[in-house]
Amino acid sequence: MSEKILWHGIGWQDAVIQLDSNAEQGLPEKEAVLRQKKFGPNQLPEEEPASRVRILLDQIKTPLIYILIIAGIITLIFQKWADSIVIFGAVALNAFMGFYQENKANQALRALKKMVKIEAQVIREGRERNIDAADLVPGDIVVLTSGNKIPADGRLIMAHHLMAQEASLTGEWLASPKNIDVLPQETFLADRENMVYMGCTVENGKGMAIVTAIGKDSKIGEVAALVGQTKEEKTPLQNKIIHFSKIVTAVIAFLAVFIFLEGVFRGRDFLEMFMTSIAVAVAAIPEGLPVALTVILAIGMQRILKRHGLVRKLIAAEILGGTSVIASDKTLTLTQGKMRVAEIAGDDPALLLQIAVLTSEGFIENPGDPYHSWIIKGRPTDKALILAGAEAGFEKPILDKAYAKIDEIPFNHENKFIAALVQAKPLIDGFEPIINGSDQAILVSGAPEKILNHSYLQESDLSKLKDELKELTGKGLRVVASAYKKIANHKTEITNLKDEIDGLTFVGFIGLADPLRPEAKEAISSCKEAGLKPIIVTGDHLFTAKAVASELGLKIEAENIIEGGELDKISDEEFQKRIRSIDVYARVEPHHKLRIVEAWQKQGDVVAMTGDGINDTPALKKADIGIALGSGTDAAKEVSDLVLLTDNFNVILAAVEEGRIIIDNIRKIITYLLSDSFTETILIGMSIFLGWPLPISAVQILWINLIEDGFPNMALAFEPKEEDVLKRKPEGKEVKLLTPTMKTIIFIIGIITDFLLLGIFWWFLGGNYDIQYIRTIIFTALGIDSLFYVFSCKSLRKNLWRTNLFSNKFLIISVIFGFAMLFAALYVPVFQALLKTTPLGVKEWLIVLGLGIVNVLLIELVKYIFIIRHKAKA
Repeated sequence: MSEKILWHGIGWQDAVIQLDSNAEQGLPEKEAVLRQKKFGPNQLPEEEPASRVRILLDQIKTPLIYILIIAGIITLIFQKWADSIVIFGAVALNAFMGFYQENKANQALRALKKMVKIEAQVIREGRERNIDAADLVPGDIVVLTSGNKIPADGRLIMAHHLMAQEASLTGEWLASPKNIDVLPQETFLADRENMVYMGCTVENGKGMAIVTAIGKDSKIGEVAALVGQTKEEKTPLQNKIIHFSKIVTAVIAFLAVFIFLEGVFRGRDFLEMFMTSIAVAVAAIPEGLPVALTVILAIGMQRILKRHGLVRKLIAAEILGGTSVIASDKTLTLTQGKMRVAEIAGDDPALLLQIAVLTSEGFIENPGDPYHSWIIKGRPTDKALILAGAEAGFEKPILDKAYAKIDEIPFNHENKFIAALVQAKPLIDGFEPIINGSDQAILVSGAPEKILNHSYLQESDLSKLKDELKELTGKGLRVVASAYKKIANHKTEITNLKDEIDGLTFVGFIGLADPLRPEAKEAISSCKEAGLKPIIVTGDHLFTAKAVASELGLKIEAENIIEGGELDKISDEEFQKRIRSIDVYARVEPHHKLRIVEAWQKQGDVVAMTGDGINDTPALKKADIGIALGSGTDAAKEVSDLVLLTDNFNVILAAVEEGRIIIDNIRKIITYLLSDSFTETILIGMSIFLGWPLPISAVQILWINLIEDGFPNMALAFEPKEEDVLKRKPEGKEVKLLTPTMKTIIFIIGIITDFLLLGIFWWFLGGNYDIQYIRTIIFTALGIDSLFYVFSCKSLRKNLWRTNLFSNKFLIISVIFGFAMLFAALYVPVFQALLKTTPLGVKEWLIVLGLGIVNVLLIELVKYIFIIRHKAKA
C-alpha cells in the first residue's frame, strides 16, 4: 500500500482515508495489533550477530594459532607424539579461552544495545500516550515535538513552526521547514516539506503526522538495506592496545628468531630450537590483550548499567575514568524531579493557573481517571502546573476541549516561553471564557524576564514585580510567569504569531519547588574528594541557582557565580583566568554550555556535560563525555555517551568510578602478561648465549603460558574496585598504558627473577643432577612464580597486605586450578610423560617456593617505594 502511493502528492485528509485511520482519534488498539502482525515491527534491518561457531572458528584464524598448528604437524612428522599432544592441546585451550572472552564481551554489548529504545508519542482511541516505537504501524497518528526522533515515515497533518533535521537521509545540513500543503508528485525527497522520515530529528516546533511506512519500508530502511550495518569502531585505548601489542609482537618475534638462529649456530638440535623459539613466541606475545580489553570494557559497561547508567559507546567506558570536571544542571540530577507549585503571586490566581495549564506541553495518558491517578508525560515543570491546575478545579482535558489551538510557538531555549493562539468553543454548556470580552487570545508562559519584557507595564509596576521575582527566586524556587493578549472578535488576522508576542497583559508568577535529592550534598562532597570539579550549569534565575548551590555546599560568593549575560561580555582570556573559581552558571543558553566545555578543555581537563534538549546537543557532542538524562529528548540521547536512566547525579559519579576500575584492571592484566613474557624470553636467550642447555622445554613453556597464566589472566578482568578508587586525583585525557611502577615490575624485577633462575639452574647443573630434573625445577619455579605474584597484581597502588586476597572468587578458583594442574604435571604419570617432568624433593620445593616469595617481596618493595614517592609529592 505505502509503496504505490506518493504521499506528498495527496492531501493529508486523503492520506488518512487511504490508511483507514482517524486524524483525531487515531487507530483502535485491536486494529493496531492486527497491523503489527501484518507489517511486522518498526525496526531497521540488523546485522545477524556472530554465531558461537563463527566466534570459535575466528579464534583459530590468528597467526599464533597457525604457527602452533604448523609446529604440531612438524612434531607429528618427526614422531614427537608427546610434543604433538601438548601443542594441539594448547591450540584447543587457546581457542576456548579466546572464545569464552569474546563471546562474553559480545553478549554484554548486545544486551546493552537492546537497552537503547526510542519511544513514540502516539494517539490511539483518542488518547495520547507513549509507546515503544517498534510497535508503530501504518495509520498511527504520531505527535512530533522538538528534540525527539521521528519514529517512522509520515504525512504531516499538523505543523506549528515545525523544522526537521534530515541530513542523515538527504545530506542537506539545513533543517527542513515543514507544512501540510500538497506538493507535486515529482518533488524530490529533500524538498518534500509535508513529509517526515524515520531516523531524522525534530529540530524545532510541534507537529502531527500519520504513519505511512515503517521499518525496512521506510526511506532510511531502504538505505540501510543497501549499505548494511556500520561496524563498531575501535576506541582510542583499544587502538593503543592493538598498536602496543603489535610492537611487543615484533620485538618478541625478533627475539624468537634470534634464539632459533643462535641455537642452530651453536650446534643445537634443529627441531628442539625450532620448537623452543615457537614456544617462546607463543608464550611471550600478548595475543589475548585486545580481547581482554574488550571484555574489561564490556564488564565495566554492565556494572554501570546495574547502577542505572547506560553507556552507549565503548569509548565512553574508557574515558570516564579520566573525567575531571562534571558540568550538570540542577533539575532532576541534583533535585528529586518532583516539582510542585509552592507559591502563586498574582491578582487573579485562577486566570494564572488556567493560562499555565493551557500552555503546558505535557499530556495525560489516562485523562478519564481521577487527576490524582493521572500518568502525566512531559517536563517536570509541565507536570507540576497540570496537577496544580487540576487541584484548583482547572483540569487540562476539560480546558483543552473548551479551547481550540489555532497556532502555537513551542518552548525552546532561545525564546524561553511557550505561546498559544486559542479560540473558545462557546457551544460547550456552562463554559465561560477565561478572558472576558473576547473569544480569541494569545496565552504566554515562560521565563519571568522574557514575559516581563514582552508585557505592557508602568515603570513602578515593573520595579515592584522584579522585587517580587527576586523574593521568590531567593527561596530557591523555579519561577514561571504568565501573560495574555486579547484578540477582539477576529478583527485581526494573525499570520505570524511570534510577531504578536508584545504588549501582553501580565498576570503573575508561579513559584515551583523541587527539593534536593537526599544524597545530592554527599554526592557533591564525594566528587570533590575524588578530585573532580562539580559545577552547576542551569537556565534558572541567578538567585534560584545561588540558593540551591548554597544548600549543596558550593561556594556562592560573587566570584563563584556568573550569569549567561555576563559570560557573553567577557573575553576568552578573561574567562580562562576566572574559570576555576566559578562553581555556578545561571541563566545559561546552549551556546554558553558549548563555551564552558571548550574553556575547560583548553585547560586540559576531561569534561562531562549533562543535557536533555536538542539545543544541548552541540555541548554534549563537544564534551569528552556527553551525558543525557533518561527523561530527555531523543536528540540528546543520540549524541550522548552516557544516559542516566534515573536522572540521578550519583549515576555520573558511579560511572566515573567504574571508568577508573576499567583502567586499573587493564593495567593489572598488562603487568601480569608482560612480566611472564619478559622473564621467559630473557631466560631462554641468556641460557643459549652462555652455552648452557635449555632450562625449560618448549612444551613446558606452553603449559605455563596456557594453564598456569591463562586462567589467572582472565580472572583479573573481573577484579573488583579498590577501596580508594574515588579518593585519587583524575589522570586526565592521555591515559598512559605503562606507569613507572609497571615498567619497574615488568623489566627490573623481571631481570632480577631471571638472574635468580639462572643462578639456580647453574647451581644444579654443577651438582650432577639429571637435566630433566633440573628443567622440572625451573618449570615449577616459573609456575609457582606466576601463581604467587598474580596476587601482587590485584593492586598496583597498595601493598599485598593491604588488599583483600579473597575479593575475586574467579582469581581464587583459577589459582587453585593452577596449583592442581602444576601438581598433576609433576606427579600424574600421563602428564609426566607429556611434559618430561619428575617429582621434586622437599629441598627443591623449598627452593621454588622461596623464589616465588622473594619475587613477590621484590614486587611489593617496588610498589612500596612508589607509594612513598607518591605520598611525598601529594
